[in-house]
Amino acid sequence: MTTAHEFEFDALDGGRIAMADFAGKVVLVVNTASECGFTTQYSDMEALWRSYRDRDVVVLGVPSNDFGKQEPGDETDIREFCAHYYRISFPMTTKQHVIGPDAHPFYSWVARELGEDMAPKWNFHKYLIDSSGAIAGAWPSKVEPRDKEIGNVIQDLLSLSRAPERSTWTRKKSS
Repeated sequence: MTTAHEFEFDALDGGRIAMADFAGKVVLVVNTASECGFTTQYSDMEALWRSYRDRDVVVLGVPSNDFGKQEPGDETDIREFCAHYYRISFPMTTKQHVIGPDAHPFYSWVARELGEDMAPKWNFHKYLIDSSGAIAGAWPSKVEPRDKEIGNVIQDLLSLSRAPERSTWTRKKSS
């Protein structure tokens, strides 16, 4: 069975981002664009990252020019925009296709797993990946990263991953 942990991206700052490095963590993957009406969601993405990064939650931004050509810049432009306007510190990939025949393999996998109707329809579409690499949720652009619905799923996933293991011993009855 394929999981999200099998995919890699080129990192915006150089190097690679291996999803396998996030095994055991919850990952919110968001396709982004600098010139979109939803671009202000970068603020919520950064706030979510800062709030949860020490609790094994990762925010991953995936710039894309697939919708409305709203990410026209190159990697340097994207990096400078994100740093200057939003002080982004969460990991970001290089610009990727997220739909169609040239879609990054992660996004092709999502479309196969959830169906083509769950592929991104616009910028700032969100996928939540659980600690085992399975898709735990998907939300359209209008749902903000710190929306209660996303937060509840993150909390549930964190609770599951930290649930105490059940003891295999049994207490002897006193006589």
